[in-house]
Amino acid sequence: MKEVTRRFIEQAAQRRWVAAIDDGGTWHSNEVLDAARELAEAVGVFGLVRPTLLVQSENTHRMVVLALAAGLLDAALALASPHLTAGDVADVIDDVRPDLVIGDPEQLGRWGIKTPAAGRPVLDHWVVLKHNGPLQVHAAADDRWNGGVLLGMTSGSTGRSKAVVHSESALQYAVRQEIAVVGLQPGDAIGVIVPLSAAPAFTFGIYASLELQSAALLSGEWEPAAALRQLAEHQARWLMCVPTQVLQLAAASSGAVPPLAGMKAMTVGGGPMDTATLQETEKALGVPVLRVFGMAECLGHTSPALDDPPAIRLGRDGRPFPGTDVRALGPDGRQTAVGEPGRAQVRGPSLFLGYAKSGSVVPPELTDDGFFETGDLVAYAPDGTIKVAGRIKEVIIRGGRNISVAEIESALRHIGCVAEACVVPVPDPVLGERVAVLVVPHTAMPTLEDLCRELGNQGLSKIKWPEFIVEVAELPHTHVGKLSRVRAREIATQRLQVEVKG
Repeated sequence: MKEVTRRFIEQAAQRRWVAAIDDGGTWHSNEVLDAARELAEAVGVFGLVRPTLLVQSENTHRMVVLALAAGLLDAALALASPHLTAGDVADVIDDVRPDLVIGDPEQLGRWGIKTPAAGRPVLDHWVVLKHNGPLQVHAAADDRWNGGVLLGMTSGSTGRSKAVVHSESALQYAVRQEIAVVGLQPGDAIGVIVPLSAAPAFTFGIYASLELQSAALLSGEWEPAAALRQLAEHQARWLMCVPTQVLQLAAASSGAVPPLAGMKAMTVGGGPMDTATLQETEKALGVPVLRVFGMAECLGHTSPALDDPPAIRLGRDGRPFPGTDVRALGPDGRQTAVGEPGRAQVRGPSLFLGYAKSGSVVPPELTDDGFFETGDLVAYAPDGTIKVAGRIKEVIIRGGRNISVAEIESALRHIGCVAEACVVPVPDPVLGERVAVLVVPHTAMPTLEDLCRELGNQGLSKIKWPEFIVEVAELPHTHVGKLSRVRAREIATQRLQVEVKG
């Protein structure tokens, strides 16, 4: 964080601006910088060189302070969500081997990290401490992260979370590409509504506000109506979020005047999206929506342009950023034809350095020409835009036949009685897997027969129809707001156990 901190300090010497607004109040540039210097002094007492700080992530001004302190210390920040269990944090500690831990003593206690009296108080009632248990202070003065400054957790939507290591140049590139696409200017306030434990959330929230020397509008516990009021009151000019959040913001909107009409754009990624639904969202909020293709391991792949027609801006996932290459490969390893889905591979400046393992970075597996396999299926359109067709693993194999989860879910979104739906496999001793769907109904719950009839009317072949339906009040999500397919499969399997066995 050295570069963005250096620029922040240079500007702070000349003027004062609002740097953060959270549930606790307003924090100016001089206030967060003073707090960062105090934190850096407290950490400096330990005599560490390029320390790795495991920090409790939360959507407050503290994250701005921590970013600046990391820049002052030439430190690496490892982010840990309060929603992680003690077991999850034990895995993170094993992977990261942090030098110091910073957080609320009560939260650290829930993680199984004891806070001795020697812990130094910082950031109001938080502490910074070494740990006498599984934590081992890394003694080497060399850079064990190979230039990495940010360790963010993957969402855990498909398995155990991993710590993804990013350099500051990757953060800077991704943020500057988004600034160019949206047309942001210095001082433009940034909405921060995604929980700040994943690298993309931190990058496009905290780092973006530091880069623009503007206010980070930080929403604490997710409450759509409150977040909407904050964004409108403080004139947010841009934010990045997941599809669930943008839909909930639209649902919280009321009245004839769109509440976010002054916002330049809202960037949405990280899950399935429907063009018609996004159009309704734009109308309700009064702000253009941009779909993007990105991931924890590569912060910025693609974006459409603001002046693209809705069919492209809302129906596809944009064009690769300058300097980034995205290709789609078929089973033969060759690039697929236009319109034909293939395995997505990406190469570019925002690619991560690797995963944290036993206190150091393990470089990613790349192709000979430097591409990373994302695990997605994408297809190119004739105009050079791409569309994500789903995850490679999001395929149900029923009796040897591959069934696309994305295709079924896309059709379900056009059924009026279905508010939300998630298609998952359930085990079967003969067929291997069968198709189940979790449904959040608008009002009355449809029957399986009703659902299949509607899917048939849309032209979906019978082999792709769900065989089981489960009503839920809400779909399960990870701590960063993305759909948790792992938990969805668990719910379906548990609820249908007797029926499936029969």
